[in-house]
Amino acid sequence: MLAGPSVGQTLPVPSSVKPTAPSPVQSTAPSTVPTQEDLDKLAAQAQKAVFDAAEKNAASSSTSGAMLPPQGVTQMPAAGAPGARITTRNGGGTFTTPAATLPRLDDPSQWPRDSVHQLAIMEISFGSRAESVVIELFPSDAPQTVANFIDLCESKFYDGLAFHRAIQNFLVQTGDPLTSDEDKREQWGTGGEERSVPAEIKRPHRIGAVAMARRGDSVNPTRKSNGSQFYISLGHFDSLDGKYSVFGQVLSGLDVLQHIAKMPVDSNDCPVARIEVDSIRVVDQKGPMSTLSGEGDKRRFRTGAASGFVGRVLERVW
Repeated sequence: MLAGPSVGQTLPVPSSVKPTAPSPVQSTAPSTVPTQEDLDKLAAQAQKAVFDAAEKNAASSSTSGAMLPPQGVTQMPAAGAPGARITTRNGGGTFTTPAATLPRLDDPSQWPRDSVHQLAIMEISFGSRAESVVIELFPSDAPQTVANFIDLCESKFYDGLAFHRAIQNFLVQTGDPLTSDEDKREQWGTGGEERSVPAEIKRPHRIGAVAMARRGDSVNPTRKSNGSQFYISLGHFDSLDGKYSVFGQVLSGLDVLQHIAKMPVDSNDCPVARIEVDSIRVVDQKGPMSTLSGEGDKRRFRTGAASGFVGRVLERVW
């Protein structure tokens, strides 16, 4: 089965970091055979209930006061502090990235006015929510990978595909063409092999890194990437460095992906309720990006040139 990082080979994920799906509720058999319309309504109600439960849990966690670090994750001094290191423990071992070795992320709001950056804007919908994630692409480090990704985006390949893998504190993954068909759910994660991309392994797995999925070394010794599947790292994982092609970095919307990773999943780490990619469009960002709101992982940016009065009004409205 295709994966992002192959969990069984490189980064075992303990059950303690996996969200637990709600227990099924026993029901009695209906006295009459339900119509398709009845089934559709029940399915919609069930999906809404799942999202509402996840929202409630997330809200209660954020307001419950001081919390211990998630099991399996060790908090260390903040990045930039003397001797700061980012350490994550996951099942098979401890993986540590010295903060000083991570390349510094430029602040998009401070980009030079004459600079040009390629951005992928991913629109995601789940439940009644519609969210945006902005990714900076790195064509200088992964030219073939980025070119392939842009080609897929421009052909609307990703439109309507689902996130088929979500592991809290580890990653979220999408891009499998089979996820357009709910009847093929058992095969999700195995698609996208019709084409492949040569390995372009240069950048590290820091939080928010965007990388291509691939088959394991035993059947893919050259570490070529899957043709379309990609994942986003939700932590600093130097254990994955040198093994997967990182081609982008999340600039805005990381909190959305972390929220997705907390949703109920099945035994294959596939979200129970459908989380869909509506579209991914690639744009050139000239100069700095405007800061909309938030700090840290919740910081949001607006693409395009600095907005005038009308643009600022639209931002408040929408």
